[in-house]
Amino acid sequence: MQTHITRAQALELLKKYNQEPFHLQHALTVEAVMRWYAQELGYAEEADFWALCGLLHDVDFEKYPTEHCKKAPELLAEIQAEPELVRAVCCHGYGLVTDVKPEHEMEKVLFAADELTGLIGAAARMRPSKSVQDMELASLKKKFKDKKFAAGCSRDVIKQGAEMLGWQLDALLDKTLCAMRASEEQIKQEEAKL
Repeated sequence: MQTHITRAQALELLKKYNQEPFHLQHALTVEAVMRWYAQELGYAEEADFWALCGLLHDVDFEKYPTEHCKKAPELLAEIQAEPELVRAVCCHGYGLVTDVKPEHEMEKVLFAADELTGLIGAAARMRPSKSVQDMELASLKKKFKDKKFAAGCSRDVIKQGAEMLGWQLDALLDKTLCAMRASEEQIKQEEAKL
């Protein structure tokens, strides 16, 4: 999977429809995590595509929350996004807001990692360091089990994502935590530019 879209074009579209710092940070986080996964899972030549799917996955969420994943194709048409990119963006809301089921490994990773990055980010903000660098898997698992913590992050979606990928839940948690550790500094630098 390849794309003709530049990161600058994708970022411009994202910022056109999203101004909330939290939404922009989430987009940057999912972008970095998706790039890490592409390289980790043997799709290095598709890393730009995976990353742009992560960056744009919530393009319609802030302005059109009731049409999330349904308005995205119209917005992505503004930059002539490839059908594969549009599909990936739409299927990350599978079961919640869309019936487009993730099929490609990249789509499954996006489905699973989207919710999980939110949970990990919330857990990091509660730490004295405000960082994932010193977060252990055991600590993350404890937060995952606490249904009251970051209640908006669906544990069922995260579990379903692990199942789709054929991974143990712990493997998904650990890999995504590693991805966020690897990209935390880069994301902070990107945020500062926005």
